[in-house]
Amino acid sequence: PTLLFVNMSTEKALKMVDDIVKLVDSVEDEKKDGGNNQISIDGEFHVMGLDSSTQSLTIKIFAVSSGKFECIASVSINFDKELGDKYKVKNGVKQNDETHEVTAPTEMFIEALDIALNKLKTENKVDFSKIVCLSGSGQQHGTVYWRTGAIKRLQNLDSKQTLLSNLSGCFAIADGPIWMDSSTTVQCRELEDKIGSPEKVAKISGSRAYERFSGNQIAKIAKKYEGIYSMETERIALVSSFMCSLFIGDYAPIDLSDGSGMNLLDIDKHRWHMGLLASTAHGLRPKLGDKVANSYDVLQKINKYFVERYGFNKDCQVVAFSGDNPCSLAGLMVVEEGDICVSLGTSDTLFAITKTPKPQTEGHVLCSPIHEKKYMILLCYKNGSISRENIKNKYFPNSKDWSDFS
Repeated sequence: PTLLFVNMSTEKALKMVDDIVKLVDSVEDEKKDGGNNQISIDGEFHVMGLDSSTQSLTIKIFAVSSGKFECIASVSINFDKELGDKYKVKNGVKQNDETHEVTAPTEMFIEALDIALNKLKTENKVDFSKIVCLSGSGQQHGTVYWRTGAIKRLQNLDSKQTLLSNLSGCFAIADGPIWMDSSTTVQCRELEDKIGSPEKVAKISGSRAYERFSGNQIAKIAKKYEGIYSMETERIALVSSFMCSLFIGDYAPIDLSDGSGMNLLDIDKHRWHMGLLASTAHGLRPKLGDKVANSYDVLQKINKYFVERYGFNKDCQVVAFSGDNPCSLAGLMVVEEGDICVSLGTSDTLFAITKTPKPQTEGHVLCSPIHEKKYMILLCYKNGSISRENIKNKYFPNSKDWSDFS
């Protein structure tokens, strides 16, 4: 997980807990008044959060009751340590220094989720039936390519098998490009030329065309693997919407905030921009899904696979997943102009909130994950934790963690 420095008072942090408790109370009141599709809440209940990052997959479960918000279980699966030999990854990725391509195996994410949930069940003895809702975050910009016909497998998961066994072979592109990839300079310049200028692309989408952004990665794949893109790819997901899809047993929509990091979304109108889609690849809209979701939308109840295999409550609600940076902003309640957050992770980022965005050719403007009419300002630097770890390992090669370095 990331290290965060936030301009947040203790009072604001405590207010977050109060807001959650009030929300639960309102849900229970609605249930008593005849509201449908609500889980029964009696005393303490649990919520679950998942983060599918570059180097690991982490799940945390929190107990919530009046005046309390406490982490009761946590598991983190490091891709290199637990799956590196199988998937041939280093720092969670496959990197080609000559072509500047950086990818990650889609099935690695699925297997990591299998391992994490099994550990929570067998080692942490988690009572999944108490979890009333879950959501998650994913590394931004990474893309997943569902194979034509995969939806049938996703909608009919067999709880006697692992997710990996259920979905193996369901991906038209086995290793999807991620945010570290910088091989799409040609596609970026083509997009800016077709739209008119870098400034025009930024005005529409919140950013000029960036190599790591999902739309430019899709443009490259659509041209390099034209047959696979046209005939064999049924749905294209971001890492966040992909992980969400596993929990609902259906294709989850891309959310507004993570979708803002694709060079495909009109950030003012909150919908796909037809000119950007047409300039990226033919037939792209149905592959992305016609509509995008609010980052805070409740999508549906958890798929029965997780009820039968792990004992989740059948009424557990799944909230739309989003990108890791938007989720950091949401979780830390960076809600007002003047609140600033600095995140030191695999990439280093700074973000804040504004009502009046002015997209430039440097930096990014995303739709806020927690506001209807506000925006998230983001600065991102790719050479984050890996650079720091290289320095640590160079001067302290036998160190086990950062405490030895400090």
